Amino acid sequence: MLTAVATAADAPLTLTEREVPEPGPGEVLVRIIACGVCHTDLDLLQGHWPIARFPVVPGHEITGEVAALGPGVSWPAVGTAVGAQFLGDSCRHCDYCVRGEQILCPGKRITGIVMDGGYTEYAVLKADFVTPLPDGLDPVAAAPLMCAGLTAFNSLRQAGITATSRVAVIGTGGVGALAIRYAVAMGARVAAVGRSPHGEAAARDLGAERYIATRDTDPADALRAWGGGADLILNAAPSTAAATAALTGLAPDGTLVLCGYDDTPLVLPPTPMVLGRLHVMVNPSGSPHDARDTLAFSAAHGIVPDYTPIGLEGAGAALEAMAKTSPPNRSVITFA
Repeated sequence: MLTAVATAADAPLTLTEREVPEPGPGEVLVRIIACGVCHTDLDLLQGHWPIARFPVVPGHEITGEVAALGPGVSWPAVGTAVGAQFLGDSCRHCDYCVRGEQILCPGKRITGIVMDGGYTEYAVLKADFVTPLPDGLDPVAAAPLMCAGLTAFNSLRQAGITATSRVAVIGTGGVGALAIRYAVAMGARVAAVGRSPHGEAAARDLGAERYIATRDTDPADALRAWGGGADLILNAAPSTAAATAALTGLAPDGTLVLCGYDDTPLVLPPTPMVLGRLHVMVNPSGSPHDARDTLAFSAAHGIVPDYTPIGLEGAGAALEAMAKTSPPNRSVITFA
């Protein structure tokens, strides 16, 4: 099988041929249909994941079809269309795991970082951590839902979104575009925040009722002028400074959620934080039940991302392009 391997930090992807693996106890072999190219994959190659175990096959926005079951595995059945996510395994016995919050498990293992992921034609995955795809959901379009979609959907509900919420989404790329669509489908009012006025038309097409261009406007001032501020700010931009700039645009009791960030510290001004009882949280993707809910909600509301299909040979170039700019569409590796 053709496989792309990250051999070390700051090294390019290597294309190689490998034998199709056999699933072991508790595992399934999945024939990969598609794998999204995520910014986390770029972080891996740039050396930003100290827990990474090289060599490793990147990719955690996976969809495919169960091809074989390991010993003792009876579910999901061979032929089932499934997705696999950032969270690849957990200890199964800590308090977080038994509560169904495996994403918080101290012993969790990350697909494409410490476990081989989806930049390959076949992958061995833990049976408990694959999610059946709802009927009618295109598996290629669904691949980015396994990370970008899951992160956006779960962040909104972890932050307590309601049908009366005013939600500001910073960044309208992969995670941000899906966050806008999910928030609108949940009944919320949405403002999109971007750097340039050129993003306004696309943001409004996604359902945003207003657009704030930070090149021309202070985002916090603009959000406070929006009925007193946003109840929820979701930062999908890979910039902590963007979140800092918008923070005081929260309404009292509002919540800032960091989905995107960089190495810059988040600045929390004490007086506005105290007087407004403001909250800050970071959402690390989601657990298996969150993935099920994301896919079910996406299928029910017809929410899938715009994407550009590429071959495995194009994965390196897609990552290089991502390092230079935010592409308008998600790149998705597809396998015939």
